[in-house]
Amino acid sequence: KEGLAKGAARALHVQDDQFYALDPLQMAAALAGAMREEKFDLILTGLQSDDHGYGQTGVLVAELLGLPHATIIMEIQVADGRLKVKRELEAGWFQWIELPLPAVLAIQSGINKPRYASLKGIMAAKKKEIRAVSRADVLPADLAATQETKKIYVPQKTKKTEFLEGQPKEMAAKLLEKLRHEARIL
Repeated sequence: KEGLAKGAARALHVQDDQFYALDPLQMAAALAGAMREEKFDLILTGLQSDDHGYGQTGVLVAELLGLPHATIIMEIQVADGRLKVKRELEAGWFQWIELPLPAVLAIQSGINKPRYASLKGIMAAKKKEIRAVSRADVLPADLAATQETKKIYVPQKTKKTEFLEGQPKEMAAKLLEKLRHEARIL
């Protein structure tokens, strides 16, 4: 309802108690199946989830729907039925690309500051219907998982942090000694 209160025209809820257990392809297939009948101009996804962090679902939704897509989006401009989007690359570089609509964009965190829903929007959202579909209705039964989590663990510490104490000259001498004899990099 929050999205509706902030101005979304429609809402769709894929219902499943085990949705979290799907792999990225299964999740994307369920979402694409649910959206296939919708009339949309733009699908926005996050770049990656907070739990598994696969970073694949948005791209897979685009592929399954046969739509153009772009990832790591920092800015969006719309003009004449096309999108101009700014992608974040490595080392502080950015890239501007153009896409036709409809399209799928995987949004980078920090793209905007979410606004508060207005009272009018909240009241209107209460009257809007959320179309609910079950995963079984939109996901092919024979679509097997393509990824499997074998193990989740906390890595063993192999290094330790050591704090040097004393006057700056003493600490510099100790650091130099450690770099020469322990780390063997000088």
